[in-house]
Amino acid sequence: MASRAMPSSSDRTGGAPRVVLLPSAGMGHLVPFGRLAVALSSGHACDVSVVTVLPTVSSAESKHLQGLFDAFPAVRRLDLHLAPFDASEFSDADPFYVRYEAVRRSAPLLGPLLADADASALVADIALASVVIPVAKELLIPCYIFFTASATMFSLLAYFPTYLHSNAGHSIGDVDVPGVYRIPMSSIPQALHDPNNLFTQQFVANGRSLAEADGLLVNTFDAFEPEAVTALRHGTVAPGFPPVFALGPLSPVGFPAGEAARESGNYTTWLDAQPARSVVYVSFGSRKALLRDQLSELAAGLEASGCRFLWVVKGTVVDRDDDRELRELLGEVFLQRVNGRALVTKAWVEQEEVLKHPAVGLFISHCGWNSVTEATVSGVPVLAWPRFADQRVSAGVVARRGLGVWVERWSWEGEERVVTGDEIAEKVKSVLADETLRKNSTMVREAAAAAVATGGTSYRSLAKFVRRCST
Repeated sequence: MASRAMPSSSDRTGGAPRVVLLPSAGMGHLVPFGRLAVALSSGHACDVSVVTVLPTVSSAESKHLQGLFDAFPAVRRLDLHLAPFDASEFSDADPFYVRYEAVRRSAPLLGPLLADADASALVADIALASVVIPVAKELLIPCYIFFTASATMFSLLAYFPTYLHSNAGHSIGDVDVPGVYRIPMSSIPQALHDPNNLFTQQFVANGRSLAEADGLLVNTFDAFEPEAVTALRHGTVAPGFPPVFALGPLSPVGFPAGEAARESGNYTTWLDAQPARSVVYVSFGSRKALLRDQLSELAAGLEASGCRFLWVVKGTVVDRDDDRELRELLGEVFLQRVNGRALVTKAWVEQEEVLKHPAVGLFISHCGWNSVTEATVSGVPVLAWPRFADQRVSAGVVARRGLGVWVERWSWEGEERVVTGDEIAEKVKSVLADETLRKNSTMVREAAAAAVATGGTSYRSLAKFVRRCST
């Protein structure tokens, strides 16, 4: 089952904690697990293995995993082949939520894998919490849950079962999370408004299981989400909570240039030729694609703004199904008009590399949490345009902490309104020129750096977690 033979106990570094990481599907989950693996292995001398669930959903996941294991051979790979699963039961569901379910139903297969690895601790993705914690308990292995999104969203997850109980028989409204703040109905993930949705069922089950975990990890830092981190740690959100470790922002992991870099073209050369802070970087992440009408208006808005831009275009939800070319999605005439002052691509780019480039002055983002944490590290202001799931909650964090601005009236998935090119152009120009926002984002960057530096809040939190794994 394991693609690399696990060492015997005599081969291991003496006394090093043997930590097994179990991510779920999607780059938003996989990337922070890779960063955590490297932080534990390289920075804290842990013996780390990563469970690779096969087959992966997307090509991006496969390439990322291969890059991780090639670049960091000390991080071991444990392949978990999914049990037979009839996905037709969920034919209309998001393919990544379906994969969560497939992994959840394969949880019994983890027992032999963990036993063979002689794991001293398991860190599992939040999407798998309710089914993995019992497996770990049966093996007497401490089980920690890693929440890869914001602490604010984590607090909603933890409180949501209580909210449903007290709100029984009513539709979902605004949610006052104790000790945090009110999350408006319009920011609640779309799926949670439907009690029969697959994601809702998983979300509630996982929320109810958190008190059974040995600890909870979250990729944020105290100064960025003080209300949520404090409320989670003090048990204000839900009683009986285990220890909470705010570890972020986990540092990006650089891989040697390989196939993905060759496919993406030389975007760094193009960025090198642009003036400082002049480029608008546009990316809506790896999970969703804009509808055709909105894609056209975004193109019109970027062009009308007069700004330089680097735009990563996504045509479908799953990249393996994305065979349409740029000229089909955007039109040959548009591509010709913006040629030179813009670089438009469908290929994968190393986002953290782009955000750290001095030419980049603004990030138009869906506010997936990986993107938010990378913006904090780079200090690039964010124009938030959340599209689905927890992204409006994340956009609220971005706006509260001064990292960016959020136009709350702009639509997201499932809403009929199309944001016009004129609206987009006007907002891009004003935000790119906002010096106050630039200063605020710089202060966020400095706070993030302080958190992960030796002695910082996140550094101490990660060290405390490692000590627990050693006992």
